[in-house]
Parts: sequence; structure tokens; C-alpha cells
Amino acid sequence: MVDYLKNPPTFKELEIILKQLNMAPINLIRKVEAVYKENYKDKTFTNAEWIQIMVTNPILIERPIIIKGDKAVIGRPPEKVLEIL
Repeated sequence: MVDYLKNPPTFKELEIILKQLNMAPINLIRKVEAVYKENYKDKTFTNAEWIQIMVTNPILIERPIIIKGDKAVIGRPPEKVLEIL
């Protein structure tokens, strides 16, 4: 288990995780967070810019992310974890 708030992922790590999730960076953003609403809502960024935003503001990364081998899922709802077990 990695506490991403204390040990945030690097840009490259997030690129790998997004590939494992088969997901665009914008879809990994927690849009309920104040930092998103105050700074990024209704703005357009490239994929690389969204990844950098998550590196800078790890609170915005959806969680939990479960990784097994070369696949990953977001563990919400919890039943999603069964997809990679």
C-alpha cells in the first residue's frame, strides 16, 4: 500500500498507472475536491498537463487504485477490485 499524499507518484508513475487503468488523465481526477473546483474546473488541459496537476496536487488522484501485474482498477465501488483478482 502506498500513501500517495505522503509519497506522491511521479509523472512517469502516473503515466504507467493511467496506461494500466486504460484511462485518460481527466478521468482520474477527483472533481469533488476544492482544489479542483477552485483552480481547474471548466478548464482545458492536455493529458500531460493533467498528469502534472495530479503530481503537484496528489489529493486530486482518485483512490484507491489497486494494481496487479500490468492491470489496475479504481476500487470504487469495492466490487471493482474483483475484476483483477
